[in-house]
Amino acid sequence: MPGHRSVCAVSRILQCPPKLKSYAPISSAYFSTHIDVNHPMLVRDYIHAALYDPDHGYFSKRSGSVGVLDTSIKFNHLQGRQAYLQHLNKIYKQSEISWFTPVELFKPWYAHGIAEAILRTANLSVPLKIYEIGGGSGTCAKGIMDYLMLNAPPRVYNNMTYISVEISPSLAEKQKETVGQVQSHKSRFTVECRDAADRNGWGNAQQEPCWVIMLEVLDNLPHDLIYAENQASPWEEVWVEKQLDREIPSESYRPLQDRLITLCIEILAEDINGPATGVASAARSIFSKIFPKPRRCWLPTGCLKLMEALHSALPKMSLIASDFSYLPDVKLPGLRAPLVSAKIDGCSVDYNSYLDAKGDADIFFPTDFWLLERFDHYCSGWLETCQKNPSKEKKKRRTFTLDTSAFMEQFGLPSKTKTKDGYNPLLDDFKNTKFYLSVPTYNIK
Repeated sequence: MPGHRSVCAVSRILQCPPKLKSYAPISSAYFSTHIDVNHPMLVRDYIHAALYDPDHGYFSKRSGSVGVLDTSIKFNHLQGRQAYLQHLNKIYKQSEISWFTPVELFKPWYAHGIAEAILRTANLSVPLKIYEIGGGSGTCAKGIMDYLMLNAPPRVYNNMTYISVEISPSLAEKQKETVGQVQSHKSRFTVECRDAADRNGWGNAQQEPCWVIMLEVLDNLPHDLIYAENQASPWEEVWVEKQLDREIPSESYRPLQDRLITLCIEILAEDINGPATGVASAARSIFSKIFPKPRRCWLPTGCLKLMEALHSALPKMSLIASDFSYLPDVKLPGLRAPLVSAKIDGCSVDYNSYLDAKGDADIFFPTDFWLLERFDHYCSGWLETCQKNPSKEKKKRRTFTLDTSAFMEQFGLPSKTKTKDGYNPLLDDFKNTKFYLSVPTYNIK
């Protein structure tokens, strides 16, 4: 789960989206070999292969697609918005990379804001332990460790450990190089090259408090797709399989049976099925006969699987996650549908179907922060307990969702990313991004 790109109004204005890069097309023979009539797969497995397959996935062996700025942008030297856009356009043309993450564009201030949030909230009487899921180029890790080295009590930095859990081997090496620029960081920083959503990789549960950071990770986690013929029809799982007479795989529909899909639907409850009363069901049935309309809904089962793994392995973790709450220009149908985009001959091309992505296109989703909070509470054991015993009201987590601007105004130094005329791209342009904070309450008897 590598770090991601900045998708905001700026990228569309520039007509040079800082999110993608042109690669040599990957032959569809890969999928004709691995996806056939005899080996259908759930949509999440198809998306995981398209993004993370070791040999053919979009993120595999492509650390160069994640941009690293040679020097920080001196926002205070820029006159205003137009000057910033021109500077950003120049950077992208010179670097020829796929994207710069917000933590890279606003380094070191973005990471410093996260570090300050940790310092204000962490229990500093125990050694500080930080996990970062999908650390990209290591800019966030270095920025946080720099900040703690300079601003935290010496014992906090001296006794801290920072572990990056990175699925991409090439990005794992890049992170070591970036963080290793500061000699004292090396002994405190390690990279574990594995899939964070795989519970087996975490080993035994750790009972010590720790922090988990996920910056633009949730948008690239595989999702499942469910389908209903009309408003009153039951939901079905969507599977992908290769037709013998077609180059592109196609969808098929099966009754619900997958554990993650059924659990996700259970957590969503009425929000996906509608009220369960007889009157409401009858109304849906009548409406579906008069105005039949197929339904498609994308379920963040990859997020649910990751949250299950984290809560099981790190039951006392505190969590900071940042991601896109909304994506513009999405062509695919369905609630929470992804943007599927590639760069062909220097031009950004948005696909009409996720089935067109064969390792040469990015597939990224908006994050439903309300649903993320539901997953968080469920996986901590509180939501499930309340469903079985409503009298138990004490939550195991305190959770907050903040706009990026509100988070940075509270924990960061927004004056550092402000131009001469007062325009601040970090606060003004990232309206479609949010921060999610979750900490254990420690008040459960």
